[in-house]
Amino acid sequence: MDTHDVSDVPEYFKYLQTHKKNLKNAQSLKGRPAKSPKSKDQILMQFMVRKMMAARTPTNPMNIRSSFLPPAYPPCHTPFSKLNKVMIKNMCLETHHRGRHLLIRTVTQADTMTAVMAIVEDEDGTVLMLQLYNQEQELSNAHNLREGTVLVVKEPYVKVMADGDYGIRVDHLSDVWFVPEFDDLVPLSWRKRVTQSDESAFSWKEKGSEHFNQGDYRSAIICYSKTLDTHPSQELAVIAQLNRSLSFLRSHRFDSALKDVENVLQVSELSEKGLFRKAQALYQLRRFKESCGIHAILAEKYPDNTQAAHEYSRASARLMEQDSGKYEFGKMILEAKKRRPPMLDRGTYIGPVTVKQTQSHGRGLFTTETVKAGDLLLCEKAFAHAFHDKDTSKDLRLLLNVDMDKATIGTQAELIELITQKLHKNPSLIPDFVDLHHGTYKSVDVLEVDDIPVVDTFLVERIILLNGFGCPLSSRESHIDCMKEDDNTTKKVNKQFHSSGVWSLASYINHSCLSNARRSFIGDMMIVRASRDLPSNTEITFWYKSPISRDPKECPVNLQHWGFKCDCLLCQETRSAGSSVLSNRNRISADLQRLFKTSKMNLRKIEDRISNLAGTYSRPASEVPHLTLESPYMSLAAIYASSRKLEKSVEFGLKALESLGFVIKGGNPPYVSNAPLIVKKWGLMNDGVVGCWMILCLAYRELAPTLASQAEGYARVSYKICVGEDETFDKTYSRLSDRTDGFLTAAK
Repeated sequence: MDTHDVSDVPEYFKYLQTHKKNLKNAQSLKGRPAKSPKSKDQILMQFMVRKMMAARTPTNPMNIRSSFLPPAYPPCHTPFSKLNKVMIKNMCLETHHRGRHLLIRTVTQADTMTAVMAIVEDEDGTVLMLQLYNQEQELSNAHNLREGTVLVVKEPYVKVMADGDYGIRVDHLSDVWFVPEFDDLVPLSWRKRVTQSDESAFSWKEKGSEHFNQGDYRSAIICYSKTLDTHPSQELAVIAQLNRSLSFLRSHRFDSALKDVENVLQVSELSEKGLFRKAQALYQLRRFKESCGIHAILAEKYPDNTQAAHEYSRASARLMEQDSGKYEFGKMILEAKKRRPPMLDRGTYIGPVTVKQTQSHGRGLFTTETVKAGDLLLCEKAFAHAFHDKDTSKDLRLLLNVDMDKATIGTQAELIELITQKLHKNPSLIPDFVDLHHGTYKSVDVLEVDDIPVVDTFLVERIILLNGFGCPLSSRESHIDCMKEDDNTTKKVNKQFHSSGVWSLASYINHSCLSNARRSFIGDMMIVRASRDLPSNTEITFWYKSPISRDPKECPVNLQHWGFKCDCLLCQETRSAGSSVLSNRNRISADLQRLFKTSKMNLRKIEDRISNLAGTYSRPASEVPHLTLESPYMSLAAIYASSRKLEKSVEFGLKALESLGFVIKGGNPPYVSNAPLIVKKWGLMNDGVVGCWMILCLAYRELAPTLASQAEGYARVSYKICVGEDETFDKTYSRLSDRTDGFLTAAK
C-alpha cells in the first residue's frame, strides 16, 4: 500500500519483459555443465576490473539499481549429514542440486552490488562467482567475508547471469554456512595454520575476547562456543556464556542471548551481568513487562548499578506506552527528523481492537468498544522498516518479481533483507510473521535444520508484497507538502513513497474505499485513528489506494493480490453508473478545472457547471460520496472567503464536506443563537478537510462567533486523524494565518 509500483510504467515494464526473456534464454541452457568456459585468470581479472570500476563511479541519489527475483524455490530442509558433496565440474546450469552440498572458499575480497559477491573455488581449484543475497548488511564489514573464507552451500543453484557468465546464487540464509577455520570440513591445504586439538578452554575464551574487541562478533561467538565444547570449569563456562551472550546481543541475536543468560542464571541465580543481559534481551524482543520484572530484581540487589537504573527507566516508559497509548508525539516528530534511519524507541499500543474472521475478506481488525472519530486504535512499531533518505547518495532499487509480474521502486529489496535477517537471528519471531497473509504461496513446513533456523526468502517477499506499506518520514511533513502545493485541496492524495515497512497488526486491516480509519506515520511508528464514530464490533478499514481524485478507470480497485474485490458502495455506484454517465462526469470535471484556471473566473458559470456535475449522481452524498465535487466546492469556498462573501464561503465549505459523506447540522444560515455545529456523520478524510474546517472557522468568526471554536475543534480532530497527533496543530494552522484555510506557510 502506497508503495511506488511501476509495473504499468512502460520504461519499467520493459525491464520486466527483458528479465523474463533472459530467464527464458537461461532456462534453455538448463542441464549444461556449470564450469565456465573462461579460464580462472580471466574470471579473476574480470571480477577485479568490475570492482575497481564500480569504486570509481560517482554515486548519484537518483541512481536506480535493479534487483531481479528468480522464480521462487524452497530453502534446503535436509540435514547436512544426508547431503553428498558435489564439485563444480559435476554441477549443471539452472539446476538446484537437491541432496548435495558444495564446499568452497573465497579467493577474492567481496564486492557488493545487489548481492554480496566474490569469486570462489572448490577443492579442485575450479572457480565461479558466488552471489549471496539478503546478506549485504551482515557482511558489510571486513570481518565477515574475507579472502580465504570457507563456506558450505547447501543444495547449490547455478544460474546464468544477465551478462551471460555463470554464478552460484544463494537466496536463503540457511542455505550457506560459514565454516570455522578449525572445523574438520576444512581441507588441510586451505588452513592458514593447523589448530591444535588440545587447545585449552581458556585460550579459546581469550581468542573470543580478541575477536569481540575487534568487533568480529561472529568469530567471537565461534570461539566462546569452542570454549564451552572443551569441558571448562564451571566458573569459566559462566564467563564464556556471559561473553557469548553479549556477542549475541551486539549481533542482534536476542533469542540466543536470552538462552545463554538463562543457563548462567541456573548456576548463579543473582548474577548481575546475567540479569542485566537478560533484561536487555527481553527489551529488544519487545517483552517489556518481563524486562521490567528482571530490572526490579536488579534494582533491589544492585542499587548502585546506574546503567541498569537507566535501562529500567527506559523499559518502564515502553511498558507505559504499551499499556496506556500515551505518547509524546511532538518529541517523536523531532526524533524522526534527527535519526537516520528514523527508528524510534517506543512501545506498541494496541487499543480497543481485536483480530477476527470476516465473512468474505479473511481475517480483519474489529473494534471491541465504541470509539469516536479521532480516537487512537493502535500505535504500532514496525516489525521492520527500510528508510530511503532523499538527501543521501544511497541508490534506489528497482525490484522485479517475475512470479507476480510486479515492479516496484524503493526499499522493498532492503526490507526483504532486513526481515529475513531478523527472523533468521530470532526464530521466536517466525510463527507470528509467517502467519500474515501470503496468498497462495506454499512454503516448506520446516522451521529448523541442524539447529539453524530455516527462513524462506520468497515467503518473506510475498508477505511484504501483500502486507507492506510505503510511508513518509512523517505524515505531518507529507500533509505540509500537500498544503503548500499551489493546486487544489485534493492534490497528492494518491501518494507513493520510497520508504517501506511491515506493521504486523495493521496488516490485518482490510481495504475499503469508504474507509472508517486512517493511518499516519512518525518514523517507523504507524498511528491508526478512527476517522468516524464506530460502534463496538465494527470492522476497521482503510483504503489501500485512495478513491479521492482516482481515475474512474481504476474503480473498482484492483485487489487481486489480496484475493477479493472491493464491494463498497462507492465501487458499486461507479460500476452501475454506466460509461456515458462517467464520461459526462469526467468531461464536466475537466471543464471545471479549465474554468478555475482562467484569468477572469466566471463564478456564476462555475456554479452552473458544478450543478451539472452534481446531477450525474443518483444517490445522496450521505450514502455514496460525490468525490468529483469536493475539489470545486472547496475552491469556491476559498475564493468566496478571500473576497469576504462569507455566507457563500460557508455554503460551499459545507457542501465540500458533504460531498465527502459528512452529515452536518447547525452550520447553515440563518444561524440560531447558541445552536451548536454538530457532525452527525463523519465522511471520508483527506488532507484538505482540515483547511475546509478552518475556512468555516474564519467565516463563522463574523457570521456566528459561537460556531468558530467548534469549527476549529473539528479542524483539530481532522488534523489528528490525518497526521496522527494534534500537538503540532497550532504550529501548522492558525486563525491569524494569511491564508483563508488557516495554514501557516512557514510551518515546518
